[in-house]
Amino acid sequence: VPATTPLFTLISLIVFLSSMLDVGKWPVFALLPPEELRLIRQACVFGSAANEALYVTVNDEVFALGTNCSGCLGLGDLQSTIEPRRIDVLCGKKIVSLSYGTGPHVVIATADGEVYAWGHNGYSQLGNGTTNHGLTPALVSTNLLSKRVTEVACGSHHTIALTTDGEVYAWGYNNSGQVGSGSTANQPTPRRVSSCLQNKVVVNIACGQLCSMAVLDNGEIYGWGYNCNGQLGLGNNGNQQTPCRIAALQGVNIVQVACGYAHTLALTDEGFVYAWGANSYGQLGTGNKSNQALPTPINTDKERIVEVAACHTSHTSAAKTQSGQVLMWGQCRGQAVASPHLTHFSSTDDVFACFATPAVTWHLLSVDGDDYLTVAQSLKKEFDSPDISDLKFLVDGKCIHVHKALLKIRCEHFRTLLNETDQDAIEIHQFSYLVYRAFLEYLYTDTINLPPEDAIGLLDLATFYRETRLKRLCQETIKRGISEENAITLLSAAVKYEARDLEEFCFKFCVNHLTAVTQTQAFADMDHDLLKNFISKASRYGAFKN
Repeated sequence: VPATTPLFTLISLIVFLSSMLDVGKWPVFALLPPEELRLIRQACVFGSAANEALYVTVNDEVFALGTNCSGCLGLGDLQSTIEPRRIDVLCGKKIVSLSYGTGPHVVIATADGEVYAWGHNGYSQLGNGTTNHGLTPALVSTNLLSKRVTEVACGSHHTIALTTDGEVYAWGYNNSGQVGSGSTANQPTPRRVSSCLQNKVVVNIACGQLCSMAVLDNGEIYGWGYNCNGQLGLGNNGNQQTPCRIAALQGVNIVQVACGYAHTLALTDEGFVYAWGANSYGQLGTGNKSNQALPTPINTDKERIVEVAACHTSHTSAAKTQSGQVLMWGQCRGQAVASPHLTHFSSTDDVFACFATPAVTWHLLSVDGDDYLTVAQSLKKEFDSPDISDLKFLVDGKCIHVHKALLKIRCEHFRTLLNETDQDAIEIHQFSYLVYRAFLEYLYTDTINLPPEDAIGLLDLATFYRETRLKRLCQETIKRGISEENAITLLSAAVKYEARDLEEFCFKFCVNHLTAVTQTQAFADMDHDLLKNFISKASRYGAFKN
């Protein structure tokens, strides 16, 4: 097909799959009005019940809402809030990385390389040298003042940070060696993780509940901390108090690591995935539930993987392929999925919104701006637009501009009709302009835009074209507009178009408002057979008993 044709343009539009995130999928945002949701550019959902959230608007203002455990919302108090409240100290800071613990505590890195932390601090995970909870974001300065931090990661109660120089700093809870200091004493302020990482450049970091991982610029991967489930990938179950290289991946170039509660995923530069650690929910994707102390390659049907996703609060795993497909495995809504399962999602974030327990975000979400249109939005915009349309319907002397390709895709009637004709204009006589336009708009939007009294005509059309879903939508619309005056008219239409559900609804309404309904003109003009059936059925229903 020539690239200049309307058909090509439309097909390109349909084939272009949307990856725009819908933050409204997270229940904590459910009460935000649509106009507020549209302003969100970054977001994070966290907490033991996924009921705490932070978000950044298009104006770089930062807001928080939720239950506020340990002051983790950074609002200066312990009050929960269903309404978003602004965190003034963070407005304009341009957040580039955000992570959270299970206390919870929250840590961010800004575009200027500064680190701020707040929330639970029972193990000094805020890095300020105390164990007092932090109710407002505070700059983490000790040992970091001359450094620019690009990425932060939190375990249950410890924190690690990556600098532009490729150095890793760690602080907080250290019962298993997760801060990499060589001991199990808690670390009250940031301390550089050296040992085997001395003179090496780290490019990516991640934390499990009680362990830490680092990927080097040469593709090597190191782990330290808790290892009783084999989550360090070292072939044993002994804890490590300093970083230890995963020797089993010698010669494999790792580019990204992600940690679950007690399992680890690693992505290679060739798009392969390795997994190791706990596997009681199938979170390794090996097809069984046996723990693995060594990296195990995961079968993803030869599709090249470009992203792996996991979160230290859950046993869920996800991955995205080069073609945009999203796979998930592990604990998914309480079920154990032991092998990668293909989803209909367009982002790994959707997996955690819909299937993880709790339904938190695995990293800081980024949302596309208003200038980006999803496939659905793009199609809606092009309805009845003459610019790239290749077909018009003439109804009651008016034009409706559409696209043959979309009509063929969406409606069996049009697939047959348009395969038999190459007309660019078709006249319609049996339906009104209002009804036919609503029908065509439905094919572009999946919704009907008609008042209840006009939906009867669309119900007629839906019956004629055998559009079952449209017929159901019409019935729902008509139900919302029923009154004592029009109940008999709607009942008659339901009988005529064999809309059983609507017929039953209208009949019950008529019986429940029998005195008023029988005094309407519509009742007086009622078809004889319909009236006879109505009286008979109403009698059986007990409408005429004293």
